[in-house]
Amino acid sequence: MRESERVAMLLTRIRTYGRLIKFSHTIFALPFALAAVLLANRHQPVSWATLAWIVLAMASARSAAMGFNRLADYEFDRRNPRTSDRPLTTGAIDRKSVLCFIFISSSVFVSSAAALGRLCFVLSVPVLLVLFFYSYTKRFTAFSHLVLGFGIGLAPIGAWIAVTGSLTPGIVLLSLALMTYIAGFDILYACQDIDFDRQSGLFSLPARWGASRALTASSLLHAVTFFCLLAVTFAFSLGRVYLLFLALISLLLIIEHHLVRPDRLDRVNVAFFHVNSAISVLLFVGVLADVAFH
Repeated sequence: MRESERVAMLLTRIRTYGRLIKFSHTIFALPFALAAVLLANRHQPVSWATLAWIVLAMASARSAAMGFNRLADYEFDRRNPRTSDRPLTTGAIDRKSVLCFIFISSSVFVSSAAALGRLCFVLSVPVLLVLFFYSYTKRFTAFSHLVLGFGIGLAPIGAWIAVTGSLTPGIVLLSLALMTYIAGFDILYACQDIDFDRQSGLFSLPARWGASRALTASSLLHAVTFFCLLAVTFAFSLGRVYLLFLALISLLLIIEHHLVRPDRLDRVNVAFFHVNSAISVLLFVGVLADVAFH
């Protein structure tokens, strides 16, 4: 086999694993963690090595969690028309390979946490267990979206601890904003599977409450997101530049909930990826611009 063919096969394999864990969705939480790093940098200068370990920890934790979710949901994904073309269900990747992927990703996460300090190392395993536990919550509670939000919402707290070695109440506001932000749009995303979830006995909020009430719950969670981000202004003495970006974020949240309605669930993917990606990036840029301006 020629070198070019081996490279092509490797790239194809990497893309397949990227599809398995939806690597592009890392953009939803990573900017919140990086915003926490920027805020922490005002108290404790951040080295490039620390930043690299934080990014690696974020990416590996998410990869492990998504790989575990694909294994846990294999039977559901196989029967669901929307998810039946995922790499694990089509056989593009076998279960043994996914197990190895989870083990390697988990090991990288714990090792990255250890490199960031003893407290990060001690907390890494409980965080991983929370992320794994989420995959089973949809089997017994309609509030699985909040569990997902809680697990991912720990990212800013983890980034802050990695830089400062301690915890401050202000950063909890940023984590709460991420928690409600993730839970809110996960509810929107689950609206695509209302019929399947009901037939399969799964406890998603849209399946249990109906699309209309679920969308109302999502709106309320995103209202909490906005007020938490507003409170971050005062907790970290941010200025007008940050408030300008927060105004843009609030506008996008309104647009998102205008796009997705009980009679227009076909717009979920547009709201889920494009709008939410912009919101996450705007938050990071807003904090970056405000810190740089001051």
